[in-house]
Amino acid sequence: MRTFGIAAWGLAALLAAGGAAEAASCGNSAKGFQGFLKQFRQEAAAAGVGERGLSALDGVEYQPSIIKKDRAQSVFSQSFLQFQARMVSDYRIKEGAAILKRNKKLYDAIEQRYGVPGEVLIAFWAFETDFGKNMGDFETIPSLATLAWDCRRPEKFREQLLGALRLYDNGDLELDDMRGAWAGEIGHTQFLPKEYFETAVDFDGDGHRNLKRSIPDAMASGAALLVKHGWQAGQPWIEEVKVPAELPWDQADIAIQHPRSQWVKWGVKGAHGKLRADNLPASLLLPMGKDGPAFLAYENFTTAYLLWNESLVYSTTAAYLSTRIAGAPKLSPGRAQVNPLSYEQIKQLQEILVSKGHDVGEVDGKLGRATRAAVKAEQIRMGWPADSYPTVEFLESLPRG
Repeated sequence: MRTFGIAAWGLAALLAAGGAAEAASCGNSAKGFQGFLKQFRQEAAAAGVGERGLSALDGVEYQPSIIKKDRAQSVFSQSFLQFQARMVSDYRIKEGAAILKRNKKLYDAIEQRYGVPGEVLIAFWAFETDFGKNMGDFETIPSLATLAWDCRRPEKFREQLLGALRLYDNGDLELDDMRGAWAGEIGHTQFLPKEYFETAVDFDGDGHRNLKRSIPDAMASGAALLVKHGWQAGQPWIEEVKVPAELPWDQADIAIQHPRSQWVKWGVKGAHGKLRADNLPASLLLPMGKDGPAFLAYENFTTAYLLWNESLVYSTTAAYLSTRIAGAPKLSPGRAQVNPLSYEQIKQLQEILVSKGHDVGEVDGKLGRATRAAVKAEQIRMGWPADSYPTVEFLESLPRG
């Protein structure tokens, strides 16, 4: 197994060389793109990328279709119940369990080395590429170069572009393998190139880390990335629970932990058996507020899952699918009907929150951490149960200005 650190490829040198230019050197069209590539080629060479890696930039053109896809993301604006109904299918549960059974030796070996259960890795595999069926066919280098030039998130994608050049430079991937999702993700579990270069492992022992052609490499690399994010062996990630009608709702926050014994004192019960009243820290995760589904989220969720994908809807659904693959029953939709906001309503909510002085980050129609924190603050101000989840009723009652 080969491992690489960030020092091995000199990202600091790249940023030092190009940091001043990065602030001003970006664009929202093809104009200036070739000049950017010329500058980036020089900076990548200064950071240690060899001629083979630099040659991947030859003939690269700006891709307007990639920018359109970047601007059109709204899937994570769906509610948890909507998203999980779409993603946690009977097929994925059954196929995931069958894969786990057929490849027990592989997943046992990965868990022995990294402490990550097979059902966790298989659930991510199902979500990212439908078990390798849909890895994408966008050319990685042109996609990343376009996003690195775009003014929306240039710093993020410039380090990813550098990582892609390094992967090609060191022979882990040929250019034919450097095809995947529109935002540059590669392989069965859709690694971005920087994370690929730093974290991927050669688990099949062939001397290369190929996350596109080698399932053992892809699964073990997923485990290695989760460990890098803080995964703790032998610890849970989420557990479905039932919540009482009354609770200190302001404590139901992914950023707040209490011992399980405290949640039990407050009336939280296990959904499929008795909840242990011990000192294990847990957050009460209410992806659709106090009336919807409920989970205890443990540190493996609040660190590793949310660093794999910061979308709470995505991570909660992926964690839930892993429990279904392991044999858990179907979840309860909650105690009452919840009326979630649409994508446009979430944007409207965010605009109102900004007008009231809250920092919600980008007005993007997604219920991220900052938006939920602002909702919680307004719920407290309004005397509502502070469960951090905005419903249609909340939006209609929210004072403007």
